Amino acid sequence: MQEKENLSELQTEEIDVNEIIKQRREKLTALCDSGNNPYEICKFDKNAQSKKIIENFQKYENKKVKIAGRLMSKRIMGKASFSHILDGDGLIQIYLKKDVLEEKYEEYKKFDIGDIVGVKGEVFMTHKGEISIRANDIVLLSKSLLPLPEKFHGLKDTDLRYRQRYVDLIVNPAVKEVFVKRSKIISAIRKFLDSKGFTEVETPVLNSIAGGAAARPFITHHNALDIDMYLRIALELHLKRLIVGGFEKVYEIGRVFRNEGISIRHNPEFTLLELYEAYSDYNKIMDLTEEIIRSAAKAVCPDMKTVYNGTVIELDKPFTRISMKEAVKKYSGVDFDKVADLNEARNLCKTHGVEFEEKHTVGEIINLFFEKFVEENLIQPTFVTEYPVEISPLAKRIKDNKNFTERFELFIVGREHANAFSELNDPIDQRERFVRQAILKSQGDEEACDVDEDFLTALEYGMPPTGGLGIGIDRLVMLLTDSASIRDVLLFPTMKPKGGI
Repeated sequence: MQEKENLSELQTEEIDVNEIIKQRREKLTALCDSGNNPYEICKFDKNAQSKKIIENFQKYENKKVKIAGRLMSKRIMGKASFSHILDGDGLIQIYLKKDVLEEKYEEYKKFDIGDIVGVKGEVFMTHKGEISIRANDIVLLSKSLLPLPEKFHGLKDTDLRYRQRYVDLIVNPAVKEVFVKRSKIISAIRKFLDSKGFTEVETPVLNSIAGGAAARPFITHHNALDIDMYLRIALELHLKRLIVGGFEKVYEIGRVFRNEGISIRHNPEFTLLELYEAYSDYNKIMDLTEEIIRSAAKAVCPDMKTVYNGTVIELDKPFTRISMKEAVKKYSGVDFDKVADLNEARNLCKTHGVEFEEKHTVGEIINLFFEKFVEENLIQPTFVTEYPVEISPLAKRIKDNKNFTERFELFIVGREHANAFSELNDPIDQRERFVRQAILKSQGDEEACDVDEDFLTALEYGMPPTGGLGIGIDRLVMLLTDSASIRDVLLFPTMKPKGGI
């Protein structure tokens, strides 16, 4: 058995995986038969972590510690051995001697890479300068029945990495760091908003009406009520009900669900921050957005700069501000202030290679030009303002320009990172826009929203002037961790069932 074990460590490329699994199960059976079933152990009183020991060696030198983690290497040299243990913070070396451990040393020699172990010993530094633990006891806490994948071919298959994130986290330390940073980013945002007097709330995930954004919803059925319900596509309408009810500053960080395609930028469920502030407008929210982005960045990028796909993004400088029409004019050469009517707008589409449909209005065509010519050029943080009313059903119109709204989106590295309005609080105007959305839905637009009568009732009671904001947390984490795909910042991204449907 030991000969096979040594061979599995040195020549894993040549050994059948099934044979290794068989050997490990045989070891487990032997342990159980001898009354040493590792799965019966309930706890291990660890009192130290690898990172803390290494960073504070002078404090820990010659001190007794108890650590626990996964066995990641094993180098047996007769009566002495070295191994590395991976705990929640990182790797640390352990040094084991037969004359100290006695029969425990023979048990250790049968351990496999991947086993979970507990170690008691003293902290010291080897002659080669590596901080280590001189073990005086070692115990098997859990048996690993499957060999770690990098022992055979490396965990390079991205599909496998996303499906088996638990293995990805073990063998790719940088992956775990991304999710540690994600936690810090979200914590920093919460701390900032709390400091500004915002109240964090929770709103329903199941809704009787899909609304708050232009997106195709997931539909489910409530058996007891015998009604179809929708997983929320946004947080907006319930949060604004709270503004009506007297909350002046509210926010929620939560999952939303959109029954749409999967790509490097899109996952069917993702994390969204939405906030609303009474007696505020989109200009004040623009300032607030800069502060939120900077507070998040500071948590993981102390110099307020991040590198994304080789480009340095400077988050410490004031963000650029430009209207949608100005941006279209700058990057396409078309000045929509001089466009007389819909026919002229359609002709411009034809001459500039912009695909459109007969249902599209001038405002929607401006947005088509923006998507084709502008977005990819907005690398450094840029607020794009004054969106057409047709694509902004929940935003307040600009007082002196009724065809456009007090709305902005924040673009960084060519991607939208935030969306905000001076919120529409006119119930009559809101009803008209809901009705238009309902007509579009009846014509087959699966992203159009329904008429939300309860929300209209809330508005009729009176909602103060309000500024609202939505920030995609996942895209922000992608930006601040230089992650190419949204799947790299989601612990368990949505995947097609293995082997197809």
